[in-house]
Amino acid sequence: MLNLKEAIDPRTETINQDILDQWPEPQPLSAKIESVPYPIDALPGTIRDAVKEVAGFVKAPLPLVASSALAALSLACQAHIDVKRADKLHGPTGLFLLTIADSGERKSTCDGFFSSTIRQYQEEQAEAMKPAIKEYQAAISAWEAERDGLLSAIKDAGKKGKPANKLRNDLVELEHDKPEPSRVPRLLLGDETPENLAWSLAKQWPSAGVLSSEAGIVFGSHGMGKDSIMRNLALLNVLWDGGTHSIGRRTSESFTVRGARLTVALQVQESTLREFFTRSGALARGTGFLARFLVAWPESTQGYRNFTEAPENWPHLSAFHRRIDAILNQPAPIDEDGALTPVMLSLTPEAKAAWVEYHDAIENELASGGELYNVRDVASKSADNAARLAALFQMFESDDGAIGLAAFGSASKIAAWHLHESRRFFGELALPSELADAARLDSWLIDHCQRERTHIVGKNHVRQHGPLRDGVRLDAAIRELADLDRLRLEKDGKRLTILLNPKLIWVKF
Repeated sequence: MLNLKEAIDPRTETINQDILDQWPEPQPLSAKIESVPYPIDALPGTIRDAVKEVAGFVKAPLPLVASSALAALSLACQAHIDVKRADKLHGPTGLFLLTIADSGERKSTCDGFFSSTIRQYQEEQAEAMKPAIKEYQAAISAWEAERDGLLSAIKDAGKKGKPANKLRNDLVELEHDKPEPSRVPRLLLGDETPENLAWSLAKQWPSAGVLSSEAGIVFGSHGMGKDSIMRNLALLNVLWDGGTHSIGRRTSESFTVRGARLTVALQVQESTLREFFTRSGALARGTGFLARFLVAWPESTQGYRNFTEAPENWPHLSAFHRRIDAILNQPAPIDEDGALTPVMLSLTPEAKAAWVEYHDAIENELASGGELYNVRDVASKSADNAARLAALFQMFESDDGAIGLAAFGSASKIAAWHLHESRRFFGELALPSELADAARLDSWLIDHCQRERTHIVGKNHVRQHGPLRDGVRLDAAIRELADLDRLRLEKDGKRLTILLNPKLIWVKF
């Protein structure tokens, strides 16, 4: 059997017809949606160059690296700007990003590269606020002592049958004068519980980002019931929308989250996400929660990340950090109640026309039989996400002014790519598990063979580096693809080898 490297004449790059004649035409893999390359060149120049620089060293999947950059951008800008899409259509600019990938894809490393300036800013602010925190601690101690004294005096008056009206009035006035703690920016949050997240936004700082490779805040524990899932999703939906959310407590102070902004950037394993759908039923899709996310489902780079020395300088990442730092050091517009009052950015007439065109093109595909019918929940939010991205790009590049056509053009390409990824993932999620596994294996084999210029892969290599590590599932997927003439499994002694139909490498179905 000829290897693909032998099948291509190096002088002419033509395909040796002999090897192709040995294979039948591969049958289509039903309902499969092909991945498309991440539109890296659509990102604004400074962001694009920083993403390429980090990806060149970390060697994580490019969409994962880009999502880390967008998360840092969103977190830095969301306190300062909202976006107006049209009359009575306006909202926050915070992004929800979801990368579907196995552990070990280096998301935390990528987040660290892009959010380091935010972490440094947070630490500097905490240090600068230490005197104010000490003043508050002294003031609240004095206030509590005065309150205890009034309560004790009221109690004594009651015992002695004396009037306590003045004491009660004094207590009411004292309650109005209770010292408020100084607000210290706490921007980067880990895998917080939803209630802790809400408390932090309401009482500590009204802008935050949850950057996590665990995703427990959303997908919870194995024992999480539907009621808990519903409460979590409701909170996160409200925060994405920029709405108000009240949390009642039986044993401690109830509170309300108002005027807060949130960025979420999560990584979740496909198996965890499938299990979440099983546990939550239709809640995640029915509530519109996952529709709010910019989804990425990249191919793994594990097994291809040869060691590279860290560069001595990071000129492009440094430029990204300087701009993020400048944005962070602008005073956050917080009112006396602790709520954010961001500036509203509008679209220029040209950008507005492009946004309407993007919106309507999607809307036309939502009807039954349309290309986006099966992901109409996600598609209905895509124009909103495109506007958010455009506002973020505008602020990063120009600081102020209306959102121009260039910013929206870049944003629409990024939003459209994420919409395609949602179609790809949810399309396979709806398939029986055997077909979904076959589709994933098929994509991985095609990508691997094109990269390595071969159509022969050892089965053990596929099991170690491919998308299906479970032997039973891998065997079932191989049988499915063999039945469709997309591969063959051959045995040479004890060695099992997968031969991909070479016609797939040149003509994808």
